[in-house]
Amino acid sequence: MDKFKSDAHCINTSINTVFSKLSDPSLYKKLIDENADRLPEEARKNLDKLKFEGDHIDIESPMGAISFGINHAATVAPKEIVYSALNSPVKFNLVIKLKELSENSTELVSILEADLPFFVKTMVSPQITEAAKQFGKVLASLPYDTL
Repeated sequence: MDKFKSDAHCINTSINTVFSKLSDPSLYKKLIDENADRLPEEARKNLDKLKFEGDHIDIESPMGAISFGINHAATVAPKEIVYSALNSPVKFNLVIKLKELSENSTELVSILEADLPFFVKTMVSPQITEAAKQFGKVLASLPYDTL
């Protein structure tokens, strides 16, 4: 699988708190609901295409329905959370790596892993790399202590 990494980000919260929040898909729905008015208009138009069901997330995309959820077999508490494609035209994982820096400081790196055909990879690699970087920034900016 091809891997696209974010930069490492420091979060001033314990690794256990970060892990517990990011391994709960309902948190994402709560964040979206509470901050929908701050999202760009284009993103707000697509919110009805997101569905949160138990431990997985469904998205309606131009390629069809995509579903991904926590891969419990690959997730290692509290160091790594793996969301894997359950239904997707392309096999992919979203991996969130956590490293304890101190009692109240955690390093976070997000990694998008995708099984891309060579010709597709050459066309979309820059966008996927940027998406991984932006996702890492967003995760690092969450107010973990108040979620």
